[in-house]
Amino acid sequence: MRRCVRAYLMEERTILHHIGELVEEEHRLRSAMQNAQLDSEDERARLRVLEHSLDQCWDVLRRRRAASDYARDPDSVEPRPVDEVEGYLQ
Repeated sequence: MRRCVRAYLMEERTILHHIGELVEEEHRLRSAMQNAQLDSEDERARLRVLEHSLDQCWDVLRRRRAASDYARDPDSVEPRPVDEVEGYLQ
């Protein structure tokens, strides 16, 4: 059991680390937009992709935690499609 908990915590740390990286990039892009340094449509598209990726990561993390809380296998949680995650009200 201890090994499963350790593996779960490692996976959660990996997801949180990825979220941190995405947030840093999002902040960098938003700062560039505010300073009128971001005019490329490619960069704006990248910002949209980042936002979608963050939503998916947070969704997976919440559902993994819920699975663990209910004695289900958190590794069975798969990312949902962007259009499904984006449709949620928070």
